[in-house]
Amino acid sequence: MSTQTRPSESAKTGFQLPKWAGSFGFQIIAALIVGLGLGLLAKYTGSTKASPNGLGATLQTIGSSYVSLLQTAVVPLIFTAVVSSISNLRQVSNAAKLAWNTLLWFAITSLIAVLIGIGLGVLLQPGANTGITEEAKYSGKSGDWWSFLVGLFPKNFLGLGASSTVAESGAVTTSVSFNVLQILVIAIAVGVAALKVGKAAEPFLNLNASALAVIQKVLWWIIRIAPLGTVGLIGNAVAVYGWDTIGSLGKFTFAMYVGLALVIFAVYPILVRSHGLSVKQYFSGVWPAVQLAFVSRSSVGTLPLTQRVTERSLGVPRAYASFAVPLGATTKMDGCAAIYPAISAIFVAQFFGIQLDFSQYLLIALVSVLGSAATAGTTGAVVMLTLTLSTLGLPLAGVGLLLAIDPILDMGRTAVNVAGQALVPTIVAKRQGILDEQLYNAPRNGTPFVDDSADNASPSDGTSTDTTPRELADAKA
Repeated sequence: MSTQTRPSESAKTGFQLPKWAGSFGFQIIAALIVGLGLGLLAKYTGSTKASPNGLGATLQTIGSSYVSLLQTAVVPLIFTAVVSSISNLRQVSNAAKLAWNTLLWFAITSLIAVLIGIGLGVLLQPGANTGITEEAKYSGKSGDWWSFLVGLFPKNFLGLGASSTVAESGAVTTSVSFNVLQILVIAIAVGVAALKVGKAAEPFLNLNASALAVIQKVLWWIIRIAPLGTVGLIGNAVAVYGWDTIGSLGKFTFAMYVGLALVIFAVYPILVRSHGLSVKQYFSGVWPAVQLAFVSRSSVGTLPLTQRVTERSLGVPRAYASFAVPLGATTKMDGCAAIYPAISAIFVAQFFGIQLDFSQYLLIALVSVLGSAATAGTTGAVVMLTLTLSTLGLPLAGVGLLLAIDPILDMGRTAVNVAGQALVPTIVAKRQGILDEQLYNAPRNGTPFVDDSADNASPSDGTSTDTTPRELADAKA
């Protein structure tokens, strides 16, 4: 009797990559190494920010194009996700309590972060003896409370704005921007209105749910090419800025990263453990989003992945996560709006020889906790810093001193932002008894990156094509 080898059996005998080589985390780490090498190569072959060579321009184009892809999907994602989440909250009996507890824990974690920033600023004295003699000027946008309040009111249905510039040649360039906070306000209003309308709004809510599913599919494709974007983003950062850019601001950079490390590796684990949850499972669940945030430098751009890991890895119910995570992506910024303005304000005061008293330290804490929402839809950290400095009466010229190293700092700040945006919904869900702890404690198995359409798909022989963490946990139990 003749024997035949089925294709599936012959494939197993051929060369196969190790399982860990196909994981998203390994791909990101490999991309970081490749990007670092290419960035150094570009830098030492003469590439500069003003005049990049071929390699430098390629890295810059790849990185900026990837961020543009992420940001393109932000507007429809936030709108459809928030409307859908509000409609889903009708299935949750304690929706108001969930919302209140979410905002409360946003404030608690931000207060802890800003106190760490103040402590490090006082202890390490980052603005003393910097060796910088020239006062850098700053003429960019500054934050203020009135602009924040006015900015809550949308100028159009989509929360979009457009600006045009005319070059000397007469060419007109128009750029379109969006205000995340305004989009959030619009989506909340539409979602609440749909709930009040009742049965007549069902077709609209069904259409919104379908649109959300399509957008998430596109975002899944974008997320899967993140390693390619990582090569461009890290490579360009190294080529343009490099270690020599830090220069005399090395003490300030060190203080910032110590503060960020204390929050993400000390404060967050303590909060996780105090709620009876595994620290290891928290980090293994949230780490893919933290990695993407570090290289993309965009909390809003990382939002799709943050929401995925919060639901699929950390076990937060989708009805709640789709409300809390988008809200956190616009208002919950422990890195940009807590640690950074605290240390930076103290740096500026020390640099200009201004003595701060206890009441001003309290003011730093108050502005940082309440003002993070004022950074939504803007270049967050810089606007937050100008808001803090103007409230304290410190020179805005100090902002210009820190702009040179802002991209280097922004990577760490954004990573901490995203880690906190996933942490708070997890804590609140645990406290309210709605956290799926089997899913939280299940083996990760790469599920955040499994295609949605594959979750329920099965081949012709009837066997499942995918095993979710929930199924693994059930089997283990």
